[in-house]
Amino acid sequence: MGKDGQQQHRPPQMQETHPGKEHEMTPTPCFIRSTYKPAGKLEGKIALVTGGDSGIGRAVGVHFAVEGATVAFTYVPGVEEKDAEDTIHLLKEYKTSAAQDPLKIATDLGFDENCKKVIDAVVGKYGRIDILVNNAAEQHTVEAIEELTPEQLERTFKTNIFSQFFLTRYALLHMKEGSTIINTTSVNAFKGNAKLLDYTATKGAILAFTRGLALQLIDRGIRVNAVAPGPVWTPLIPASMKPEQSTTFGQQSPMGRAGEPAEIAPSYVFLASEDTSLYTGQCLHPNGGYIVNA
Repeated sequence: MGKDGQQQHRPPQMQETHPGKEHEMTPTPCFIRSTYKPAGKLEGKIALVTGGDSGIGRAVGVHFAVEGATVAFTYVPGVEEKDAEDTIHLLKEYKTSAAQDPLKIATDLGFDENCKKVIDAVVGKYGRIDILVNNAAEQHTVEAIEELTPEQLERTFKTNIFSQFFLTRYALLHMKEGSTIINTTSVNAFKGNAKLLDYTATKGAILAFTRGLALQLIDRGIRVNAVAPGPVWTPLIPASMKPEQSTTFGQQSPMGRAGEPAEIAPSYVFLASEDTSLYTGQCLHPNGGYIVNA
């Protein structure tokens, strides 16, 4: 799909490293459409987006910037340096004149002390956090549960759900009434996925975490919601699937195609804005037509 939302052919491709690299994808994902019309919905806000160097995270960061927010994001050091640098340039290009310069933070979010350092860095630069987007994730294809090693299981849970607990507990020290938290879950939390068993389990945990935390924070005036994308063309795909699978990825969805990050990011803008002051403990489903009844 190009910048204006036209579906493009995807040749067979695979990447040997996790997480994947956006700049090596063909075609590269669409992070914002030229038809998107900002309305200043996030003017003056300070946002932190984890896994914001590529994929959905990059698209969310750019949309937030267009809407007036100052954006900080995390990425994996070493592996994602090129994508992170590209994203910094994009955020500077798309940010409004009133917003502050963006910030990139290299870290492994699977550890409590690293998550504290991330929050300290954001607060040290901007003074507070108004929007926390817990988006960082990894996935690995496993044919059978017998092949799922304890090491991979622990690693996936650390990145995908432990990090959300770690970051949130530190971020809340610097979030005031009216702030918002948005967690990235997945359609797989609702329909299951036989080949992504540990990933799917973490996404179910994120959904439960969102609902419980939303109830816990109501009295503090902080809203907590989630977004559950369907199949989306991001670096996770070539990094976790066989080359031939990239050409047909998403065709199993009711719409018959994978989505683009640019089609997912507006859900985050919606939930982050003050227009959705009645939304908490809810989940949006930009998933290509799957009916999940939740």
